[in-house]
Amino acid sequence: MLDPQDAEALLGIAVRAVEEPLLSGHRWLPDESGLSATLARPGACFVTLRRDGGLLGCIGSLIAHRALGIDVASNAAAAAFDDPRLPTVTTDDLIGMDVHVSVLGPLEPVLVASREELAAALRPGVDGLLVEDDRHRGTFLPSVWDQIGDPADYLDALWAKAGLRPGEWHRGLTVSRYEVDEVGALARMVRRAG
Repeated sequence: MLDPQDAEALLGIAVRAVEEPLLSGHRWLPDESGLSATLARPGACFVTLRRDGGLLGCIGSLIAHRALGIDVASNAAAAAFDDPRLPTVTTDDLIGMDVHVSVLGPLEPVLVASREELAAALRPGVDGLLVEDDRHRGTFLPSVWDQIGDPADYLDALWAKAGLRPGEWHRGLTVSRYEVDEVGALARMVRRAG
């Protein structure tokens, strides 16, 4: 779990990573030497940007491969400017934009042999899920449970997102679960002088 100072620092990093390119035209990353011990350790996160309930962008990492503070900044900028599903964020979007950072725990294999076993093993509201099958891959954060509360519907939607037919279960299919520590806030745009 993140302590309150690290949670606040991550939100500040995410907001600045979105704001800086809009104000200066350049992407920004924090100086690793200035990060707390927790934020300097390898970590994986997703950053979700919303305004008035609508999705502005969501990009993330499933595997910890860089400092958590760097991962947050990179994924925040990517959510704002590189999400292929949506237009890029503008300065108008910053007013009233909600920023959510979901720090992922480790991936844990779910050892089941069928869709029915998987549905029974799920912990609604707790589990994020990753499904992989050869060329297909999809994930849902635990927050998706707020929109799709039924395990069967959750799995059908995840399979569709991964490009699989609902209910399809191949021999090489793997499923992993993860938990998240989620922090969020309403972004406050800061205009910098100079």
